[in-house]
Amino acid sequence: MSYRDVKHLSELLVSKGLTVSVAESCTGGALSSSLTSIAGASSYFDCGYITYSNQSKVQMLGVSIETIETYGAVSEKVAYEMVIGAGERSQSNLAVSITGIAGPSGGSTEKPVGMVCFGFFFEGEITTTTQFFSGARSDIVSQSISYALVQLALKL
Repeated sequence: MSYRDVKHLSELLVSKGLTVSVAESCTGGALSSSLTSIAGASSYFDCGYITYSNQSKVQMLGVSIETIETYGAVSEKVAYEMVIGAGERSQSNLAVSITGIAGPSGGSTEKPVGMVCFGFFFEGEITTTTQFFSGARSDIVSQSISYALVQLALKL
């Protein structure tokens, strides 16, 4: 995570009078922490949902248990439902969701360690993407945060 990326995004959000909320799984609150590391974050950061378990994704964000059972917690379908939940529940202008496999265990051939799915919500449009990162657990988390910050800034 780059302080410059966070600072740039915070300046964009403030200048446009927008707020952001996040729904995190594999990053465990690290994206929320980075977004609030800038003085004055309360003017643009609304809230963060840390939904590590499937149960919390369902209860806090309204993710369908059927979606989790069909596609798995690490999927663009779940990232999509997570970001809808974060966006609708928070009333933020912008939301992002992250769900992935940070490792070092938990991966499979179909879903290897480093696979991270993102959802982005802005102005009624929802997009999802899957990225593949490498390195230790902390590297994958850091790369996920950096990716989310850059993509949020690009959406603005």
